[in-house]
Amino acid sequence: MSSITRTYETTFIVNASLDDAQVEAVIVRVQETITKNGGTIKAVNKWGRKRLAYAINKRTNGFYVNVEFEAPGTVLAHLERAYQLDEMVLRNLTIVLDRKALAARAAALAATPVEEKPAAVSTAGGREPLFTTEEPKNA
Repeated sequence: MSSITRTYETTFIVNASLDDAQVEAVIVRVQETITKNGGTIKAVNKWGRKRLAYAINKRTNGFYVNVEFEAPGTVLAHLERAYQLDEMVLRNLTIVLDRKALAARAAALAATPVEEKPAAVSTAGGREPLFTTEEPKNA
């Protein structure tokens, strides 16, 4: 197999009827499969419980998780096998991220200025005021 390290993205759906600790255990098992076989995790995005477009194994809801990682190609076989053996994973998809797309995303993130939120005005009851005394700005 190849020893070239590439950036991958895997998205999988966990059975949503599990409690949070069990869902977290499935996520940790996937991460361990990646790291034990020579990969490094870059990002884990837990999208949460969502309604499925169609029933999978008589289930209508799933907990979506997206993991971005760098690894050699040999990790994919281990990861796919782990998905097959884990009956809590309903569906999965792993793709190779394009280097040009990664470079464009990094450039876009570097060019985007970080905006600061204005401080909230404190009023009685912890609510924001309905009206402000500032004059509207004409552009």
